[in-house]
Amino acid sequence: MAEPSGTGGPPADDPARTEAPGAAPAPQGRTARRADALWVFTTPAAFIAFGAGSGLAPRGPGTAGTLAAFPLHLLLVWLLPPVAHLAAIGLLFLVGIWACAAAARDLGSEDPGGIVIDEVVAFLLVLWWVPATAPAWIAAFALFRLFDIWKPQPIRWFDRNLKGGFGVMFDDLLAAAATLIVFAIPAIVGA
Repeated sequence: MAEPSGTGGPPADDPARTEAPGAAPAPQGRTARRADALWVFTTPAAFIAFGAGSGLAPRGPGTAGTLAAFPLHLLLVWLLPPVAHLAAIGLLFLVGIWACAAAARDLGSEDPGGIVIDEVVAFLLVLWWVPATAPAWIAAFALFRLFDIWKPQPIRWFDRNLKGGFGVMFDDLLAAAATLIVFAIPAIVGA
């Protein structure tokens, strides 16, 4: 997902509209809403999709969502054995598909910038695999953000062509895979 926050206010030419700039029209009979704290903290799908509020960050919501994965990862490590931890990430991916679709529909946009559950879940997967050391986590964070923002192929193709909640979630999963491949290179080449 790109970095713009996607929480824009009403267009200047029509103060009655509440959809984000460049947003797709809301379904007939519904007005697209603006993402705000009240909506995020009172709507289950929005709360999940906006990463427990981290997606409301005015700048770099994707980065804020990625950072939000760290405390969640530590909580899962503390609460669950490794296999259950991985299963929880898989379950959160499925819940994220639903939450992304519902929140995007309410906002009248296919992939609003404030939706960050895709970054949270994908980075949880990265954290599950990489060594639990500060240098590894910093490198993983930097690589994941690079792949998520830059979107090299095939990530870019999936980002542009897969729609709906699954599409929002999947391209970040590919950014996580690219991050893990980079981490695996030393082992592959025998370094």
